[in-house]
Amino acid sequence: MEKLIEEFRKGWQGVAPPSLGLSIGFAITCLLVATLARWGLAHVRPDVYFTPYFPAVFFAAAFGGFRIGIVTAIVGGVLGVVLNFSDAIADNARFALLALYWVVCALTIWGVEHYRTLLIEQRRISKRLIEEEEYRKLLVDELQHRLKNKLSTVHAVIHQVLHDQPQVWARIDPRLRSLATTDDLISRIDKGGCDIRDLLIAELGPYGHVRFTLNGDRLFLPPKLAVTLSLMFHELATNAGKYGAFSAPRGLLQVSWTVSEDRLTVTWDETEGPSVDKVSEPGFGTKLLKSALSAFDGRTEISYLKSGLHCIMQCRIPKGG
Repeated sequence: MEKLIEEFRKGWQGVAPPSLGLSIGFAITCLLVATLARWGLAHVRPDVYFTPYFPAVFFAAAFGGFRIGIVTAIVGGVLGVVLNFSDAIADNARFALLALYWVVCALTIWGVEHYRTLLIEQRRISKRLIEEEEYRKLLVDELQHRLKNKLSTVHAVIHQVLHDQPQVWARIDPRLRSLATTDDLISRIDKGGCDIRDLLIAELGPYGHVRFTLNGDRLFLPPKLAVTLSLMFHELATNAGKYGAFSAPRGLLQVSWTVSEDRLTVTWDETEGPSVDKVSEPGFGTKLLKSALSAFDGRTEISYLKSGLHCIMQCRIPKGG
């Protein structure tokens, strides 16, 4: 019985149609059960000729496909006309009911096939998405591996060049190691998330720990939000190193965050950096900052003050990922 149920499930979903012999046997069984039900109903309503065969057509089509369904509908119609469980004879009214029965059967078979087609298409799309996701993960892992190798190569080359300048190397070495640590953290948070303080320290550490202060309680970020914020923090930190607080000798950065219910607010405040006289056209980084948190019902506000860049990020913290 379990095997028959499994075969029915596969046939219904279009995974693997059953054998022709099994489909015919199942259709015959459905017709026999329907005829037996009709015989039982004849004791109460002798004029019920075709109604019991509707379920037989449905299950036969769902199990064996539309061809088996069509044959079942035809045979059921013939049985409804030929077999009599009363003194009534086949007349015009019964043939009119036969035509109506076949119309309903056609709609039933079409509906079953349409549903099966949708399931097959949905399964095909799901398989393709899974394959694309696996390819994306493979590509990202390969890029991370190459980036790590390049950073190691850069580290080795600079060390070779500065081997006779230990003081300069002592200032560069920890920053390169911080960059490598940041890359490792980004690859890990995609799977398990991380604490927001650890994320900020990893992103800002290469610029020197005396250049920034962090204010906020410990807060664990689920993976998707952690990755999104890491991209935003990286963009802000890169801009701070090129044009903002980290590009000036006395520039400082303060990052604060608070949580109210399930809403997170992060404030990025730069001071003592170069004054921003003119803002250029929004590039990829600005567009990323503006749109990245939309998936978390959030928004980003950026202000260019005389004291430096001021950015407020607000979003919802998703539950369980």
